[in-house]
This record gives sequence, structure tokens and C-alpha cells, in this order.
Amino acid sequence: MRRVIATVAVLCVLACGCESLRFGPGQVQKRNAWVHNRTAALAAEAAEDEFTSQQLQELTKLSELQSRAFVAYCGLPAEFPKAESAEDVLSESNVQLARTATSDASERPDAWEVADAAIELGIGVCALLGGVYGTKAVRFLREAKVKSNALKEIVLGNELFKKTNTEYAQAFKDTHRNQSALTRQIVAEMKS
Repeated sequence: MRRVIATVAVLCVLACGCESLRFGPGQVQKRNAWVHNRTAALAAEAAEDEFTSQQLQELTKLSELQSRAFVAYCGLPAEFPKAESAEDVLSESNVQLARTATSDASERPDAWEVADAAIELGIGVCALLGGVYGTKAVRFLREAKVKSNALKEIVLGNELFKKTNTEYAQAFKDTHRNQSALTRQIVAEMKS
């Protein structure tokens, strides 16, 4: 049982520092992927119709094929933007869609939210398992969640203190140099 609790705790810590977590594709991403596919298809057709070089024709065909993977990964949008012609694809609304999708693509879930979700998942699983060990694990995870929230408040409070009291920021950093490497690493991950 202690192994299970330790494993869940380690997973929570790892989730807090995991930079690879991303939100699933939303409607903006789905519409953009679909418009990208239409853009690539229209470019391939234009390259062929305008008798461009063989290399450009092959590049645009490959681009259209690659673009299908984006649509397959993201899924189809609930509403399809107008993209039947080159004029449709090049409309200001599709340019803005691409800008918004680019901006949204860089967003990541908040590390604190991921940790809370992982703890809640652990509580749910342990509650389903039930029994003495399940009850103990639920109690442990609830306590871990309270401690996680307290740590979040401390880290955010420290950051606010350093920003509002710049004259003490260096002294504040100096006092924390005696922390273990693991503690410094965990705090650094939580700040980002």
C-alpha cells in the first residue's frame, strides 16, 4: 500500500513539472487544421494547373497529404469555415483564425491544476478500491492536496514578495541557497 501511495505522490510531482502536457484540440484548432488542409489542397491544384516545376507540384501534393494528418489528429470542426476557393482561404477571417490557433497552440495546462486533477483521480481510484487501504490512501491523498495548495500559496506569496520588495529580493534568494537541490528543482518547476 505504501508503494501505491508513494507512486501516486511521485506522479503528482512529475505532473507539476511536465512541460509536455497540452490541452486537447478545441474548435479553433480543428477549424484551423481543416482550413490548412484546404489551403494545401488548393495550392497543390494551382501548382498543377499553372504547370509549375515538377518539384513544386510534388512539394504541394506532399504538403496536402501531410495536412490530412493534422485534420485526422484534431478531428473535424463543428462548423466548417468557408474555404472552397483561394479567395475564401485567403480571407481575413481565416488569417485571424490561423493567428488565434497559433496563439492557443502554445498554451499548456497550469501545473497546479494538473496536480490537483491527478490527486483527485487518485482519490477516486482509491475510493473505488475501498477497504482499509483504500480509505487510508484517500486520507493520505486529501492531505497531500491540502499540502499542495499550501505550497502553491507559499510559492506564489514568495514571488509576490520578491516583485513588490525588490530591495529584499537578493537577500531572499540568498536565504534559499541552503535548500536541497531537489527542493530547489521542485520550486523552480512550480514557478514555471
